[in-house]
This record gives sequence, structure tokens and C-alpha cells, in this order.
Amino acid sequence: MKWSIIKYRNYFAIALCLIAICHTGTATAFTPALQDTTVITIHDTLYLPSPETESIAVSPVKPSRYDRRVHRYRRHWEALIPTHTKLQFAGNMGLLSIGTGWDYGRRNQWETDLLFGFLPKYDSDKAKLTFTIKQNYIPWSLQIRQSDFSFEPLSCGLYLNTVFGDEFWVHEPDRYPQGYYGFSSKVRFHIFAGQRFTYNIPSRFRVTARAITLFYELSTSDLYVVSAFTNRYLKPKDYLSLSFGIKLQLL
Repeated sequence: MKWSIIKYRNYFAIALCLIAICHTGTATAFTPALQDTTVITIHDTLYLPSPETESIAVSPVKPSRYDRRVHRYRRHWEALIPTHTKLQFAGNMGLLSIGTGWDYGRRNQWETDLLFGFLPKYDSDKAKLTFTIKQNYIPWSLQIRQSDFSFEPLSCGLYLNTVFGDEFWVHEPDRYPQGYYGFSSKVRFHIFAGQRFTYNIPSRFRVTARAITLFYELSTSDLYVVSAFTNRYLKPKDYLSLSFGIKLQLL
């Protein structure tokens, strides 16, 4: 008998290993899994797993003056984060202008933009850089048949534009008689009106922006308006400017 056990010891070893593996698997199946609590943090907000019970204990501790001050401090600084980027072609602010801005208001109907533009040299000695502060008002936004597209039938506002360069002036130089020109060659005030078409990108496809807006505008400046009233032979194409642009809604 001793010789038989030794002879078949390999088979006994394999059988014992199989029994041990089966026992381990059974114990694992009926042993409750232990895992750590997962906490997801997004913009200072903690998202915790749903509790096993519906009763949630709320701490009676009220935020301190310091907590309220920190909250106001962060809220004010967060308001300075730009919400969109714009690229505009023409519009008496340069051949091509690019910049950033902010949406605000109850329905985000107000926009303020800061744009830098490039003006080729054309017949002058060198190219020039422009800067524009633009205020937009969009009173309505109409969704198109429950889709991701919307239409803004009116976009209007005004903007102030300046061009960098020593050859431009705000006040008339001394070499000209007083009141010879009567206007500034460095700063222009504009008014505009136009329309927009917006595509709201579905959340699963968003990478950089959450919406893309295409727009066009008809604009004129203070100098063009004066010229139109004092020179009856001028046609609308002489004092109106057509521009096109694209807006990327980041936030």
C-alpha cells in the first residue's frame, strides 16, 4: 500500500490543488466585496455615492463670516473668466480680428468683447494693429424645432475702435488750424445690427466649445453717418460695412 501511494502521489497532489481552488472560489463568491468610497470633485463640488438610507443628516453649523467672504471672493474672480472666443472678418476694425469676451444677463443676452485686429499696409508704409471694445445685445434666441440649432433674429450694439500708430491722433495736431478737421483719426465709434445662427454641441461630442455661432453684421461709424447726411450723392454701400464672424462658446 505504501508503494501504491508513492506511485500515485502526483495524482493526489493535482486533486488537492483542484479542491483548494474550488474552495477559494466559493469563499470569494460569498464574501462581500470591500471597496473604498469614491469621491468625485468638480469645481469645488463633492459628488458622493448615494446613501443606503434615504435619511440625510444636515449639519446645523452655519457658514462663518470667513467662509462667506471666501465664497464671494471666488465668485467675483470667476466672473472674470472669459466665456467665449470670437473671430471676425472686416467691420472697420481690421481685415481680421480675434479676441475674447463675456456673456452675462438673465438669459446671457449681453456680451462684451475685447478684440485685436490686423490691418494690412495696402498703400501705406506698414501694417497696423487695431483694438476694439464691443458691446452686444441679443434680445431673442429661438430654438429650431426641438433640435440643437437656434436662431437669433437680431443682434445689435456698438463698439469703439482705435488704431495704433504715431500718424493717427485724437486731437488735431498744431500744424492744422483749429477746427480744420473736427474729428479724430485714431478713435471711431460704430453701431451695428445683424443676425446669428447657433449650433449647440451635444455633450458627448464636446471637446473645446459647447456651442458654435455664425453671424453677420452691418455696421457704420460716426464719421460715415456724418458723411451720409452731408453728402447726398453717397450710396449705402459707401457708408455701410458688411462683416462675418464665428463665436466659440467655451463656458
